[in-house]
Amino acid sequence: MSRQYAIVAAVVLAALVGGVWVATMIGGASDDQFAECRASQVAGGSGQIGGPFELVNSKGETVTDKEVITEPALLYFGYTFCPDVCPLDVARNAEAIDILQERGKMVTPIFISIDPARDTPEVVGDFSENLHERMIGLTGSPEQVKLASQAFKTYYKAHPAEDEYYLVDHSTFSYLVLPEQGFVEFFRRDITPEDMAEAVGCFVDNM
Repeated sequence: MSRQYAIVAAVVLAALVGGVWVATMIGGASDDQFAECRASQVAGGSGQIGGPFELVNSKGETVTDKEVITEPALLYFGYTFCPDVCPLDVARNAEAIDILQERGKMVTPIFISIDPARDTPEVVGDFSENLHERMIGLTGSPEQVKLASQAFKTYYKAHPAEDEYYLVDHSTFSYLVLPEQGFVEFFRRDITPEDMAEAVGCFVDNM
């Protein structure tokens, strides 16, 4: 991802995160069941991020967020042709999932493609399965993908497709979503698998 687009993506989320302490004081942090778990906050509340989506799974079936997120889930928006960032981030998420499973906490890893032109259901299915046996790979039409991305305030922009090896600039956050509460936390790519597992475990324990 180019430095220019990385800055743009960071600014988009920073606009939501800014002013968090004022929003927290006004809203009353004591009412937040996950207050002790949060390392980041979103101005206006976590309800500003996330929402319903409709995508296509590896079997070619159209599925909704309610059908996919039946237990705590870690979502990542990327693309299978990504040369470096996506495989590293998704592998980190998978490692955190394994650590959590060893601790008796089941969390579903989910990969959502932002490159539907190349990422067919079969392609995202193979990519996800290779990274973790329980990872769910999702794609969809350009419109479906755009709506899912907008719900989670992610950014992506494909380079001109001069050939099949074009790149896609995109944000690199991972999102923790709970079945009843929806989005509760995001993680930057510099977090370790161990720290991610510790943070996710706190949310799971407080569900």
